[in-house]
Amino acid sequence: MAGTYNNVLELINNTPLVRLNKVTEGMKGEFFAKLECYNPGHSTKDRIALHIIENAEKQGILKPGSTIVETTSGNTGFSIAMVSIIKGYKCILAVSDKTKPEKVSFLKAMGAKVFLCPANVPASDPRSYYEVAKRIARNIPDSFYVNQYFNKENTRSHYLTTGPEIWEQTQGRITHLIGCTGTGGTLTGAAQFLKEKNPKVKIIGVDAVGSVLKKYFDTGELDPNEICPYQIEGLGKNLIPEALDFSVIDEYVKVSDEPSAYATRELALKEGMMVGYTSGACLTATRHVEDRFDNDSVVVLVFPDHGSRYMTKVFSDDWMKTQGFIESKLNGLETHAIIEKI
Repeated sequence: MAGTYNNVLELINNTPLVRLNKVTEGMKGEFFAKLECYNPGHSTKDRIALHIIENAEKQGILKPGSTIVETTSGNTGFSIAMVSIIKGYKCILAVSDKTKPEKVSFLKAMGAKVFLCPANVPASDPRSYYEVAKRIARNIPDSFYVNQYFNKENTRSHYLTTGPEIWEQTQGRITHLIGCTGTGGTLTGAAQFLKEKNPKVKIIGVDAVGSVLKKYFDTGELDPNEICPYQIEGLGKNLIPEALDFSVIDEYVKVSDEPSAYATRELALKEGMMVGYTSGACLTATRHVEDRFDNDSVVVLVFPDHGSRYMTKVFSDDWMKTQGFIESKLNGLETHAIIEKI
């Protein structure tokens, strides 16, 4: 029947591009948010989950009854669990303990078996979620390890979908693409397509204070001294993912937890966009480089996921207080962030 879908997987891709109005006031150019929360799993990771799993099916790697194993900070796991339900696979996820409880609850609600692993250990540590996922996949017969950090199909999924969508939605007028990099697949896959269309499009990657990616981009050195704890989920890394194509990135910007948290709240309060912590990080980075833009700039910011997964984090006054953020004054938002007592 017209206007109906066979299952939720048919809703993946073709997310909207929405103008930013108030949060970019005073900045030159036009600014748009690519709202990946409009995917059925509420994040950009739906794209890679569907593409990688269907690619494995075509290669005969996945068969009825197979088990899919993955390393995740939450969003990829949810997407893989969703695809697994529709396609009839078992799903096992190794998750960082930096992931908030509501995200873990989401994963379990989608039928995934979850192993919680310490975040602040080296990637090579047997307790890390990378090594735990590898071990699980080795020990379970007929299993498939997605390995999003080192799977080039992660990047290709965005080359095939996200990049073309942005090009069409901006009618080829895009001048800058700004996005956070964890695995790097979203930003650099889209960038590969956009650079093919117009090599002058500038690609700006966002990294977290506490992550190694920006320094590696600048110097070619993986500096373990850069690694320290931080709170933004899904942004930055303590290793260099092969899904991240540094060759298409023009510049990297570092952001920290506090301004990114307030920017996330600001997007809800000023634009009505209930988006996640990395979206606030992306907006913060955009403000750091506003001198790169002119009146002809068409800037696209990738907002990867939905704010509902951060209700006990950036949208919680109690959590903000425990981080020491709630007393800070940034953009006057402290007056909105505290519930008035009558």
